[in-house]
Amino acid sequence: MKTWRVNLILILILFFGAAIIGRLIHVQILNYDFYRALAIGQHKLSQPITPNRGKIFVQDKTGNLYILATNKDSRFVFISPNQIEKKELVAQNLSQILNLEEESIWEKFEQEDDLFVVMKKKLTDEEIKNIEELKIAGIDLGTETLRYYPEENLASQILGFVGGENLGQYGIENFYEQELKGKEGLAEGEKSSKGYLVFFDSERSLPAQEGSDLILGIDFYIQSKAEELLREAKENLDIEDGQIIVLEPHSGKIIAAASLLNFNPNQYSDYDLEVFKNSLSQKIFEPGSVFKPITIASALNEGEITPQTTYIDKGFVEIGVDTIYNYNGKIYGKNTMTEVLEKSINTGAVFVEQKIPHNIFLDYIEKFGIFEKTNIDLQGEVSFENEEVKKGYEINFATASFGQGIGMTPIQLVRAFCVFTNGGKLIKPYLVEKIIKSDGTVLETQTEIQNPAVISQRTASKITAMLVSVVENGFAKQAKVPGYYIAGKTGTAQVPWSALGIEKEGYSDKTIQTFLGFAPAFNPKFLILVKLHNPKTRTAEYSAVPIFHNLAKYIIDYYQIPPDYETEL
Repeated sequence: MKTWRVNLILILILFFGAAIIGRLIHVQILNYDFYRALAIGQHKLSQPITPNRGKIFVQDKTGNLYILATNKDSRFVFISPNQIEKKELVAQNLSQILNLEEESIWEKFEQEDDLFVVMKKKLTDEEIKNIEELKIAGIDLGTETLRYYPEENLASQILGFVGGENLGQYGIENFYEQELKGKEGLAEGEKSSKGYLVFFDSERSLPAQEGSDLILGIDFYIQSKAEELLREAKENLDIEDGQIIVLEPHSGKIIAAASLLNFNPNQYSDYDLEVFKNSLSQKIFEPGSVFKPITIASALNEGEITPQTTYIDKGFVEIGVDTIYNYNGKIYGKNTMTEVLEKSINTGAVFVEQKIPHNIFLDYIEKFGIFEKTNIDLQGEVSFENEEVKKGYEINFATASFGQGIGMTPIQLVRAFCVFTNGGKLIKPYLVEKIIKSDGTVLETQTEIQNPAVISQRTASKITAMLVSVVENGFAKQAKVPGYYIAGKTGTAQVPWSALGIEKEGYSDKTIQTFLGFAPAFNPKFLILVKLHNPKTRTAEYSAVPIFHNLAKYIIDYYQIPPDYETEL
């Protein structure tokens, strides 16, 4: 009897021994890699290290830097709902302290399975103090690093903002996302049974690579002055919107890009999406008469006209079944091509366009860069196809000659005008002048000039002289700055119904009034576009031109540009 019991025990021992050995073989041999990784995971810690986002600077004429975008620690309050007692009283307190509806607080109280529920971000100093004084279990303060814009609205459409998931949205923040965000690192170490770091392994850890800093070519003071002038235009001219671009014409560096409709990137969620669109490169408009110098330069370059070529204006020109009139139906009689620009005669522009074959005129428009993006370093640049112009209809070429029925962005128009300042060559505009990497390496933007030239240097000089005559003798006299030659052209264009979101052919009574000029005319240091949306004046002569004068005078004094000639005291 005792023998079978002994045998049974031996069998059981052998069975369980075999089972243990089998399990050990399974764990330590067959699935060694899996269980080794599992064991390491229980006491090894791998944690990503988020780098600091790069800063964005502007500068002044002496190279002093001013921060437009940086990083700032911000406090937030979070709750663990299942730890909170007397929730009704707590909800009342939080509602008063945080200025939140009690209903929204109760919604977060109901998330009882969650140990971390954010109640409110971006707390004020007073809110932080009051939360700390509560000393209620289940309510705690945390810290996060947020993007901060110390100058608030200044150059906001250029900057964009950093939104959800710490990603750049719009403008510079989006275009240079890869440079600004840096590269994530990895912290390796060992943790305790409770998950706390007890040993940091520096040899196995990978440090984060901080984001690159950007230095824009924008001048802090010129940008501020431009935005100030637009605010004054809103008050004095009741404009609906407006933009001012200031560019260094020989390099393509943008030194100001202002828009009336801007926003505070620190509170970007308070604004409609439309305000984030950059008017510089994302909004199409018909330029009107400011386009006439491009038409005349094309014919000059082809040798079909000279500045002294004359024609007889009857006040209108018939194109098939259509009739084109001058502004206000005026009749100018005999005029030179220079006078066509001075008086901004529509029929004169049509006369010039008809002197060259339509396909040649179309080629010039393309060479001036109107049909293609400038590739400026801004997110979401657009370019209008201008299919109607390209169809080859006589009327479309006629209206395009004086800037009607042809669309472009402000930066495309500015780039085209730079052809006159650069000996006939197209230049690429840019915003970021330097990229400073985390290791100190500095990458500088190089001027890009396109070859071959759009027009000859001789033609560029002729059109510049004609544009000086516009300011000296034409509708742009208010642009004058004593002692300096200013070259420029006005434009007053009716806004198409389609541009207002109305499905209707033709043009509304609203206007876009512009002035585009450069100075000193024969050795330009700056080029300015002033573009105003529906000011209460009739033409740009009384709206955009005085603003150009004020800004040009400011820049001349600021840069201390020597005069072209002496003036009488």
